[in-house]
Amino acid sequence: MKITRVDTFQADAGWRMFSFLKVTTSDGIIGWSEFNESFGSTGLSDVIRGLAPVLIGRDPRRFEQVTQHLHVLTRQSRGGLNQQAIAAIENALLDIAGKAYGVPVAALFGGPIRERIPVYWSHFGTYRVRSAALMGVPELRSYDDLGRHAREVRDRGFRALKTNILPLTDTGLGSYVPGFGRGLGWPELNWDNKLTRGVREQLAAIRDAVGPEMGIHLDINFNFKTEGFKRIADAVAEANLTWLEIDTHDAPALAEIKRMAPCPIASCETLHGRREFKPFLERYATDVAIVDVVWNGLVESAKIAAMADVHEINVAPHNFYGHLCSAISATFSAIVPNFRVMEIDIDSAPWRDEFYTVVPTIENGEFILPSGPGWGIDVDEKAVRARPPRH
Repeated sequence: MKITRVDTFQADAGWRMFSFLKVTTSDGIIGWSEFNESFGSTGLSDVIRGLAPVLIGRDPRRFEQVTQHLHVLTRQSRGGLNQQAIAAIENALLDIAGKAYGVPVAALFGGPIRERIPVYWSHFGTYRVRSAALMGVPELRSYDDLGRHAREVRDRGFRALKTNILPLTDTGLGSYVPGFGRGLGWPELNWDNKLTRGVREQLAAIRDAVGPEMGIHLDINFNFKTEGFKRIADAVAEANLTWLEIDTHDAPALAEIKRMAPCPIASCETLHGRREFKPFLERYATDVAIVDVVWNGLVESAKIAAMADVHEINVAPHNFYGHLCSAISATFSAIVPNFRVMEIDIDSAPWRDEFYTVVPTIENGEFILPSGPGWGIDVDEKAVRARPPRH
C-alpha cells in the first residue's frame, strides 16, 4: 500500500472555517483528518500541501516512520504550523492504518480503556451571545437568561459546562476576549473591579441555576497578564469551579498562580509537542494538562499524556472543532490512563452534521466512542465542497 494523493478541503462553518485532509492510497483506502486554520493558523493548508510530496509513495501504515521523517525535515522551524501540518498528516495516516487492519484507531494503541467518554459543554453561552441568530437559538441578554440556559444543559444530561467571561453591558451580554485582539483591552490586558465583580455575578447565576454538583469551568484564555489572572482566581473562589483555565506561555508564572488559586488550574492547550509541555510539567504548573490532539497528532499526544502521568497530572483534550476532531479527541481520551474530561462544542453552525457520514452519539453527558474502523467517522466530500468558506 502506497500513498498516491494528498488533498485539503475547506468549508464554511458559520463564524469559522472547517478544514479537512484527505489521503488516498493505491489500495483505494482513504484516510481523513480534520484540522484547524481559523484561529491563528492561516496558511496551514499550504504547509500541508508543501509537505505532501514527501508522502507520495510511502506506506501509510508506517505512520511513525513518516511523521518522524517530517519532523526531521522541519527541525529548523519546529512547532507552529509545521507541527500542526504533521499532526493532520499523522491523524489521516492513523485512519488509513485502522481501516487497512479493519479496526478502530484505538486498537492500534492496545484498545480503549474506556468507551464512554465524559464530556463538558464548551463555550457555554459564548456562541449564543455572539451568533444566536445564525444558530437559530434564543439570544442571551442577561445573567437570568444564562441561568435558564444552564438548566437546559443540565436537563439534557450534561454534568459539566465551560463558559467564558461574558460581561453585562448596556445592550446585554458581551464577550470579553482582548487576548485575541477582539474588542477593547489589548495589548495591555489589564483587569478592573467592574470586570471581576461581573465574573462573580456570572458564575453565581450559573451555580444557582444548576446546583452544587454540576461541574463548572471558566476559560479566561490569554485575556490577562499574571496580575490579572490572580485577581480572577480570587474572584471565582465561591463558584467551586472544576477548573480555571488559563493560557500563558510562562511556566513559572502559571506555577505561581496555581499555588495561590482557590481551585484547580488547567492549561497548555496552545503548546506544541513534548518539549513545550516539559517546563510546565516539571514545575507542576497545572493541575490538568490540556492537549490539542488536532495540533499535536494522536501519537505525540499520547506521549505527552505519558509524561504528564509521571508527574501525577491528568490530561484533557482541547476540542472545539467538528465531529471528526471529536472522534480523534475521544480516541485520545479512550487510550490514555490519566484522562480527566473531554471538551466538546454542542452549539455550532446548524449545517455542521452535513459534513460527516456519522454524527457522534452523546448519552447522559458521555460521548460514545465510534466502533467502526479508523476513526469511525468519514467526511462527506460532496457536502464539504457544497459549502465553500466565506472569506
